[in-house]
Amino acid sequence: MSTHPQRFEILLVPEHVEGHDAAHLEDFAIRSAVVEATGEIGASGYPRYVGEGMEADIDPETRAVEALLVDGAELDYGLSARIR
Repeated sequence: MSTHPQRFEILLVPEHVEGHDAAHLEDFAIRSAVVEATGEIGASGYPRYVGEGMEADIDPETRAVEALLVDGAELDYGLSARIR
């Protein structure tokens, strides 16, 4: 039985807001999605999460997005994915 979280919310924010408090990232997000665990391990070696057009490999311990596809494409330059 997995002890990994089954759901995360990913926020896509412009890189220039990286210094802002994580609790306020939603104010700057250009897109968000709730992703749920698939039970698979992604190419990065971390659990795979999918939902609302996003597919992500997330390290559940550090809450870092290790790999991300948005609508089947890599993240545009100038954007950052953050977990809320």
